[in-house]
Amino acid sequence: MGFLTRWAFAFVLLALTFNPTPYNYIQWVRDYGGTNLSVAVLLGLVLAIGYIIYLRATLRSIGAGGMVLVLAVVGALIWVLHDLGVLRLNNSSLNVWLGVLALSVVLGIGLSWSHVRRALSGQSDVDDVDD
Repeated sequence: MGFLTRWAFAFVLLALTFNPTPYNYIQWVRDYGGTNLSVAVLLGLVLAIGYIIYLRATLRSIGAGGMVLVLAVVGALIWVLHDLGVLRLNNSSLNVWLGVLALSVVLGIGLSWSHVRRALSGQSDVDDVDD
């Protein structure tokens, strides 16, 4: 599973949770969660499992400082694109999608970082050893 696959799953996880369209978990819970409480709880738990997997792997591989650094690089890239006139930031829906994209890049890099480090250095990360 390559970086693009890991990033795509992170993007889908974040977009399913929240996006500027009416088709997301948060909006669905606001509108229908009271009448479908069991489904809302089940879907919330499934999303929580996805976040736990991604956040735990990201925190273990690049840490909180690495997450901030990757987010800063993505933010600087957006800033450069805006300064060059490639990107306009006056559309609030686009801004939300950019936020989802930026966070998914952080999670995708976090989940992939051990593979990148092994490819660059030839050294494996071993956090847990099974006997």
